[in-house]
Amino acid sequence: MKILQVLTYYRPHISGLTIYVERLSKALVEQGHEVVVLTSQAEKDWPREEMMHGVKVIRVPVAFRISKGVIMPTLGLHATKWVKWCDVLHLHLPQFDAPGFALRGKVMGRPTVLTYHCDLRLPNGLFNRIVDRVVLLMNRLAGSLADAVVTYTRDYGENSPYLSSYIGRKLHIIPPPVDLPACTNEEAFEFYEKHDLGDSPVIGISARLATEKGVEVLLKALPGILEKFPNARVLHAGPYKEIMGEEEYWQKLKPMFEQYANEYTLLGSLSGAELTAFYKNLDVLVLCSLNSTESFGLVQIEAMGEGVPSCASNLPGVRQPVTMTGMGEVVPIGDHDALAAAVVRVLSNKAAYVKEPDTIAAAFSPAQTAREYLKLYEALKTRTVSNVLTEPTPYERLREMRDGATVNS
Repeated sequence: MKILQVLTYYRPHISGLTIYVERLSKALVEQGHEVVVLTSQAEKDWPREEMMHGVKVIRVPVAFRISKGVIMPTLGLHATKWVKWCDVLHLHLPQFDAPGFALRGKVMGRPTVLTYHCDLRLPNGLFNRIVDRVVLLMNRLAGSLADAVVTYTRDYGENSPYLSSYIGRKLHIIPPPVDLPACTNEEAFEFYEKHDLGDSPVIGISARLATEKGVEVLLKALPGILEKFPNARVLHAGPYKEIMGEEEYWQKLKPMFEQYANEYTLLGSLSGAELTAFYKNLDVLVLCSLNSTESFGLVQIEAMGEGVPSCASNLPGVRQPVTMTGMGEVVPIGDHDALAAAVVRVLSNKAAYVKEPDTIAAAFSPAQTAREYLKLYEALKTRTVSNVLTEPTPYERLREMRDGATVNS
């Protein structure tokens, strides 16, 4: 099968969305399918065309930017060529250009799948509010033209104004792909020594430094955590310098990072075995996002697969990894006191929260995600797709584990 994946940004850009599409595309190729990713040439020194892990990546030149979006005058030519080439068109939203692709899919008779990853919420300001509304309109146009709309969880689908309108018509639930590179015990110990962790309880956060990630909530929670665990450390994995559109946020938090320089370490972007070593050295992961631009938090599954509980914001979708597995605590949005208390509870009795890492990892493997999508692609091609919204089997297995499995010690 020839599958065209379309999204605004792709690797080496780092975000949950780009990582999702990279993992899915690699898994589809490994299962014998041909995948092309059509995206923007976000940086001028990135190649216009290259093969990455068996996936053909086509990058379209960018003329200029509007907020976090990009304008690509030649995109239409590429869209027509590659939609004509494919057997299935797969769009990843939010994306300003999605309606044009979806219309081509409709006209050319290509089954079109739309995965809605999250809402777009730009910083305050009149211009950004206008951009938000324009992108929402484009998303709705694309959704009306698509044959199927996919979300990660029923929870997010039912609570999203955009997604809820498709329930019973074309909304489907597919688990997101989670995969970590192999890491030996020696590599994990090297990470431990490199960061001089000693006997410190280690709190992790894995996110780029962006307003919606709510990093200040963890910073404000630190006094309450340190009161109970004076030697606690925070390791923050993810880019934090020169993040597009987040320069003001960095300046706002910089004094707090300096205040907690001994307790809070900004690691920057991690990849490969070092990223896995990061998770292996954590006692708890924190995800303190503030709004629906976060729809799940793949990092929670990455951590849980290494036996690390999560403390997550009570946001639709974001709370699901904890509620499905029982592996952590759900915390009121933006409440630093509640976050501190939850982290203290987990650190005080981590073993009570740890479930079966292998079961969790299997439910979200890229191979599993690819199989679920292939079922949907085939059903659309043969016109046998059901519009009944059902939970996928992996989610049922996780709940069975939560309710009946013995807690690991």
